Amino acid sequence: MVKAIVGANWGDEGKGKITDMLSKESDIIIRFQGGSNAGHTIVNDYGKFALHMLPSGIFYDHTTCILGNGVALNIPYLFKEVKEITDRGVPAPNLLVSDRAQVLMPYHILFDQYEEERLGGKSFGSTKSGIAPFYSDKYAKIGVQVSELFMDEADLKEKIDGICQQKNVILKHLYHKPELDAEELLRTLIEYREIVRPYVCNVSAYLYKAIKEGKRILLEGQLGALKDPDHGIYPMVTSSSTLAGYGAVGAGIPPYEITEVMTVVKAYSSAVGAGAFVSELFGEEAEELRKRGGDGGEYGATTGRPRRVGWFDAVATRYGCRIQGATEVALTVLDPLGYLEEIPICVGYEIDGEVTSEFPHTTDLYRAKPVLKKLPGWKSDIRGIRKFEDLPKECQNYVNEIEKEIGFPITYVSNGPGRDDIIKREPQL
Repeated sequence: MVKAIVGANWGDEGKGKITDMLSKESDIIIRFQGGSNAGHTIVNDYGKFALHMLPSGIFYDHTTCILGNGVALNIPYLFKEVKEITDRGVPAPNLLVSDRAQVLMPYHILFDQYEEERLGGKSFGSTKSGIAPFYSDKYAKIGVQVSELFMDEADLKEKIDGICQQKNVILKHLYHKPELDAEELLRTLIEYREIVRPYVCNVSAYLYKAIKEGKRILLEGQLGALKDPDHGIYPMVTSSSTLAGYGAVGAGIPPYEITEVMTVVKAYSSAVGAGAFVSELFGEEAEELRKRGGDGGEYGATTGRPRRVGWFDAVATRYGCRIQGATEVALTVLDPLGYLEEIPICVGYEIDGEVTSEFPHTTDLYRAKPVLKKLPGWKSDIRGIRKFEDLPKECQNYVNEIEKEIGFPITYVSNGPGRDDIIKREPQL
């Protein structure tokens, strides 16, 4: 059985916690896209962790965690994370890396920084983790696949020379920065080869066997549907597909094996980076929600930047769940809203005087104004409650209203940052 865990919105929905929770009953957890540009925050018996490369199932000794071929593999960052968690008492993980994954190079990070500098006020709000240059090189066929680290060094050097020839023109004439040194890059790749060697695996073959044996497999996505380069708020998107449908490609399994899609939805909205955000709050109202939200405030797990926050957006979330192919929804971070007398939710967009419930393309999205519906708040702390019927009636009604608006069944409600702060719910749909 293969289940994908993906986000419905801009990311930051709490996928790490849900993956950590479901990993208890799983055998294999796979990151299938993205790199170290986003973080999954997890609170468990070992403490609080912000993972960037490692799959969120890494805290169980019965699981195997995999970096799939769709990942932007930052090798030193990955093994720095392994050391960080083991130094804090987490058992050494069972970790595999796809031989078809591609290697994120130091120059990808430099190019990301240089391009954001060049764009100035028109930048994309990149985390400067090298993701866009990495995927650009992958699809331009000048990336370095893990398997290529093990080819003859003369052939690897020839490949590096070709990369440098192209990159140095851009560095010299567009960015006016120092050129790449081919010999230094070769030494870096040889170092990477020895670091990653014990973990390299033919992952598609490994998963084919695991599926035949009936293993329970989770596909862990990064960011959310609205950051997908095809179906998101282009161009303010990431550079790999954030959709469950890509999970089959990024892990190396047949698409029909993904039979369940758990789409994670936040009880309010938040986002890091630039782009259209219809229900966004500003000023003191935003700062109050930001301060109370998440686990210790709404700040990016990777960048530390204050997240943009807003009311729950049913239009965007309905679209995100649909494009992900949600079979069920986990509603997270409900507990911070307990301070509010009333809680607005965005149920429509007004664009040029007309109201729509359909999520538009980006050009129209920038002109959209939120149509809000206000619901009574519950004015209490809901942490520690373990049954849906024990929540305040107003809180139950808020969840029920969200489920009705998005049209997808909510099966879990998260009411705290901890692994056990979760309520199993019977959907009303």
